[in-house]
Amino acid sequence: MGIIWTIIIGLVAGFIARLISRAPNEPSGFIMTALLGVVGAVVATWIGQAIGWYGPNDGAGLIGAVVGALIVLAIWNMVTSRRAGPMDDRRL
Repeated sequence: MGIIWTIIIGLVAGFIARLISRAPNEPSGFIMTALLGVVGAVVATWIGQAIGWYGPNDGAGLIGAVVGALIVLAIWNMVTSRRAGPMDDRRL
């Protein structure tokens, strides 16, 4: 049952993070939003345990997952903007 809750919290956190961050290179779609939130929760848990906010068996909650997802989105946007060349942004 823990993995189901992780996916549900990840989906909500990813959706909230995508609403907060309106960058042009956001990953889109249901599965990518859920993955964004789950990876954000993992990042927030790792950072929180490294800082000492969470114990060894504690995980990040919804707010921590949203903050982690925003960190992941910022990294995603830095990587994708660096990769795009001047001719990659052709719009008709």
